[in-house]
Amino acid sequence: MAGHSKWKQIKRKKAITDAKRASSWTKVIREITVAARAGGGDPAGNPRLRTAIDAAKAVNMPGENIERGIKKGTGELEGSVYEELTYEGYGPGGAAIFIEVTTDNANRTVAEIRHAFSRNGGNLGATNSVAWMFDRKGQVYLGSSRHDEDTALEAALESGAEDFAHEGDLYLVTTAPPMFHAVQDSLRAKGFEIESAELAMVPRNTVRVEGADAERIVRLMDVLEELDDVSKVFSNFDIDAAQLAEASA
Repeated sequence: MAGHSKWKQIKRKKAITDAKRASSWTKVIREITVAARAGGGDPAGNPRLRTAIDAAKAVNMPGENIERGIKKGTGELEGSVYEELTYEGYGPGGAAIFIEVTTDNANRTVAEIRHAFSRNGGNLGATNSVAWMFDRKGQVYLGSSRHDEDTALEAALESGAEDFAHEGDLYLVTTAPPMFHAVQDSLRAKGFEIESAELAMVPRNTVRVEGADAERIVRLMDVLEELDDVSKVFSNFDIDAAQLAEASA
């Protein structure tokens, strides 16, 4: 199992503090605004917006906040103008890190990211320094309590998925980006509950990170993900599950 998948499992089980919830709301509302600006305010005709709204509901965001974010995106309400950027670099142990951001101030964002790297044993790199190590894929996580693995696998393949894995208490369904929303719709129609879904940068290969470097890469990932301007962080590190759990405690 790739390190980033184990990382997501650990993060999912962490208790959500008020500060963490506030941070996640900031990120989700920005995604709603950007999605509405790019594809319109109707989720039925805007798959990206529909995914953003699902993410907002998953973190218990009130409906009025969601509606406000949509109206800012469509121009019905005033709001900040965000741009989407990516940054790349290397963390402790040589792990590649790919960062997606949504920001209204690129100078502030790159300064914060560079500071995070320098304080935690990493280096911010040039464009395309690590992007070639990843492939864009849809990742759909399903709860595993209601359906056995064979049933879930059959449903995923029938829905057009590329790959399927059983990870902890979840099933991970991997899709090509064009099939991301169609696979979700098909799985819902088959009675599956989607825990979370995202378009992710999936590493082609992983890098084993151990000892002090393992602790530092986990700390760097945490620091980056807590930055308000950072939407998502992906890495190709692979860490022993027990050490990852200890470093994330």
